[in-house]
Amino acid sequence: MNLLLLTSVTAVLSGFFIFLLIKYADKLGFVDVPNERSAHSKVMPRSAGIGFMFAVLLTPLLLDVSFFLEYYYVFLAISVILLAGVLDDKFEVSPKVKFIFIFIATVMLYVHDIHIDSLGSYFGFELTIPHFLIFIFTFFAIAGFTNALNLMDGLDGLAGSIALVMFLSFFAIGWLYNDVLMINLSALFIGALTAFLFFNWNPAKIFMGDSGSLSLGFSIALLSIQSLHYVQPTAVLFLLALPIFDTFIVMRRRIQRGLSPFEADKTHLHHLLYKVKLHVKFTTIMLICMQVTFSIMGYQMHDADNTLTLILFVVFFYIFLSLFDERLRYRQKDKKTKPKHS
Repeated sequence: MNLLLLTSVTAVLSGFFIFLLIKYADKLGFVDVPNERSAHSKVMPRSAGIGFMFAVLLTPLLLDVSFFLEYYYVFLAISVILLAGVLDDKFEVSPKVKFIFIFIATVMLYVHDIHIDSLGSYFGFELTIPHFLIFIFTFFAIAGFTNALNLMDGLDGLAGSIALVMFLSFFAIGWLYNDVLMINLSALFIGALTAFLFFNWNPAKIFMGDSGSLSLGFSIALLSIQSLHYVQPTAVLFLLALPIFDTFIVMRRRIQRGLSPFEADKTHLHHLLYKVKLHVKFTTIMLICMQVTFSIMGYQMHDADNTLTLILFVVFFYIFLSLFDERLRYRQKDKKTKPKHS
């Protein structure tokens, strides 16, 4: 398949469908009403994910039906997640319902041998997942990252740009090892997201909605699992670093405060970094640069020793945990205001 044609057609279709969604979002009921956690102050069109995902699903049918039929289960699983996102955008379904959709989609992948069965070798010992736990582990890994990317969708252009960096990384790995699924699926998303970001870059004309963020998160998780045929598991952590850091850091802080780890708040990395300059583009570009750096590291370490790579990842996690800790500011204030004893 001609990759340039594949990417270009996807981009054109994505842009066309998103344009229609912007025009008819109000009539279709796909609008985002701001709340206390929103970065915008007016009602905005959303569910651009419907537009760019339709482009991803339609382009292979137009250009290479054989590829679509060979990997029909991949496109079917992605369609299931897209449906969950559309229902959430329209009716705000519960997290439990979304997990059911992710469960169904994971089953579709699992029966076609897309699953996680090993966590790599450490100190000469292979950490193999017991057979009866393979599906459970794969499901929670996919569900966890799908939700993690969804949580990154908080500023104009952020989630789309982070996802684009990841798809470029998986395209490079697919190209290096001649994996047709990784190459073509990544190319489809690269084209679709390029068009989407034209409309979503600050100031955004439309948001991706859960139809977009859930579909992107699931598709990246899928490619991550596929990449394990060629890449060390710990290197994949770097390819997915920012959403992983964001999710675990936020959940850890909520638990420390005695809150539910799933309770929504404004303590994500993009919220905290935005407070530095109160500038959306600055925040988005800084986070994109961070993910690009991690992606390059992950690509360079794709066949490195898992033990050393994991240690390095933990070090970065600790650095992020310390840098993006709001409590440090209050501790400093407390020290300054605390009365001195003679």
